[in-house]
Amino acid sequence: MFDRKLNMDSIFHEKQEGSLCAQHCLNNLLQGEYFTPVDLSSIAHQLDEEERMRMAEGGMGSEEYRTFLQQPSGNMDDSGFFSIQVISNALRVWGLELILFNSREYQSLMINPINEKAFICNYKEHWFTIRKLGQQWFNLNSLLTGPELISDTYLALFLAQLQQEGYSIFVIRGNLPECEAEQILGIMRVQQQQRPRLIGEDEAQTSAGRSAALNQAEMSFGVENEVVDDEEELKRALALSRQDIDVEDEEADLRRAIQLSMQGAVMSNKSSDPEVGNVKSGSAAGGQNEMLTAEELRKRRQAYFDRQQQQVQSNISQQPNTKSENTEMDEQQKPSQ
Repeated sequence: MFDRKLNMDSIFHEKQEGSLCAQHCLNNLLQGEYFTPVDLSSIAHQLDEEERMRMAEGGMGSEEYRTFLQQPSGNMDDSGFFSIQVISNALRVWGLELILFNSREYQSLMINPINEKAFICNYKEHWFTIRKLGQQWFNLNSLLTGPELISDTYLALFLAQLQQEGYSIFVIRGNLPECEAEQILGIMRVQQQQRPRLIGEDEAQTSAGRSAALNQAEMSFGVENEVVDDEEELKRALALSRQDIDVEDEEADLRRAIQLSMQGAVMSNKSSDPEVGNVKSGSAAGGQNEMLTAEELRKRRQAYFDRQQQQVQSNISQQPNTKSENTEMDEQQKPSQ
């Protein structure tokens, strides 16, 4: 008993490489590696030369001939595309002929498509083969991951759909070379559980999966960035809070110094000490004696005002009554200077 999977594997199916769909179309039709790009290029150059010779008959000095020489080949290009003339000449080697499917001559014959042997389809420089192997039809498009089984009922609908999409369809007439798949499938029919996909579909799904993973990674990275930003904000807040503490400490020191200067001024009024520049007092907070000159006190006060100004410029919040308190302190300080 034959393995149905092995029966499908016996079908020769050349997958797409670059823009060599004409080569894949011919080899899938003939069920073997019968043509190479070099073979088809040779046929194309031969056709170009025949066209050049026909144009030269009108005069090699004519404007038409010079224009023809400047134009690129109409039978092939650098991408690997080959014209219908190249394909027709290649099949002629095997005694095969192409007939336009939707021509009036062919349609007048009223032939059921399932009674044909094969079709070649073309749309926008893409060629592919539909062929009967045994008693079943297969879509041998090189853009598919494998042969696609087509039922007899669906064949006519498939061809009509291709015509509606703009495909040119050609009927193959003549005896195709024998092949292994024809012999095996002539004995036993096959069933296809899963239809082949377009070659790009698997890559697109893989790419979509990678994109989803990448997006997820970027989202995670964004969350990490937010965490890092939060940590940096916290560090800045801590630094500002330390700065506020330092400012508060310095402000307290200045207030104590002003109080000391005021005490010194009172003491200087009560005593006959000639050294008015020195202020002698006791610190209520620390219980220590401290000597401050008027110049040192002025420098401290000026440094405090400078820090306050920098604090405003860096948008650090200030106490609402700082300015009024400083003005009162200056007015109280004037007698000590």
